[in-house]
Amino acid sequence: MAGRFAPRTARTGLPRQSPATARGGAATDGPAPVEAPLTREWTPPGPLDLRLVLGPLRRGVGDPTFRTTDDGSFWRATRTPAGPGTLRVRAAPGGRVAATAWGPGADWLLDQLPDLLGAGDDPDAFEPRHRLLALARHSRPGLRLLRTGLVMESLIPSILEQKVTTTEAYRAWRLLVRRHGTPAPGPTAGLGLHVMPDPRAWALVPSWEWHRAGVDAKRSDTVMRAVRVARRLEEAADMELPEAKARLELVPGIGPWTSAETLQRSNGAPDAVTTGDYHLPGIVGHALADDRHADDTRMLELLAPYAGQRHRATRLILLSGVSRPRRGPRMTPGDIAPL
Repeated sequence: MAGRFAPRTARTGLPRQSPATARGGAATDGPAPVEAPLTREWTPPGPLDLRLVLGPLRRGVGDPTFRTTDDGSFWRATRTPAGPGTLRVRAAPGGRVAATAWGPGADWLLDQLPDLLGAGDDPDAFEPRHRLLALARHSRPGLRLLRTGLVMESLIPSILEQKVTTTEAYRAWRLLVRRHGTPAPGPTAGLGLHVMPDPRAWALVPSWEWHRAGVDAKRSDTVMRAVRVARRLEEAADMELPEAKARLELVPGIGPWTSAETLQRSNGAPDAVTTGDYHLPGIVGHALADDRHADDTRMLELLAPYAGQRHRATRLILLSGVSRPRRGPRMTPGDIAPL
């Protein structure tokens, strides 16, 4: 059951017209017409926590593609198959979700709203076999796995996160999107929202800009290889998990860690467990077996009872707040920009 849609409407009426346009002539001066946004309401089939569902899209506090505001709204700027778009989502009375969208991608964003908010996800397919997971699921009934249907918007920041701290990766994403992306459609100037560059714009980022953002040649080269085949990679959003992983990992520099981090978001894949992570095996091992030294092999053994739902299991473990005790040094951030 995917919930119910209310009819789509334009919230603010017709676009503003200049006097010349209103008389039937061509506009010669004055501000450009302001496009009216589209709105839609959706009633989810069960409890829905927007913060938990949309949280994985946020790449740090300063992410220029994602904002939260004091009124409880979640703002997202993205590049859809129809063009740039901005989506504002907030909880509405009666368990409904109200969405407003601007830009060429507005229709696409509203059509995809149920999928984005986990309408295609099945939380009941998860059967906890550990007390910690049972408690975590019980305390977060509004958790659903999102599906954006967009590969590149999750793939590129995942590439930037390879083998570096999240602080370094978020800084690189923030600098590159602000400098080479475009301002998001709609009333977003005060939020500083930007749409990430399209594949051609990514391909034109000069080497010194990557360097200034702290991105080494290995990661920037991987991004370059990915954007050259962006259309083929986007097709993975409609594939089953094994085929989607195989499609992404055909690109040199994209391995199991990057493909899993991407497909968790683009495909809403509940079994896309992240391997090759610096912290996750120890966290899972500590949570499920008091084994803080667990490696990927041990982690997969512990997650075997949750085959088909291993990503959901790791999400619940992370949301539970359980973490392994620290016994070694933290990963040290690097900065190649001054070099």
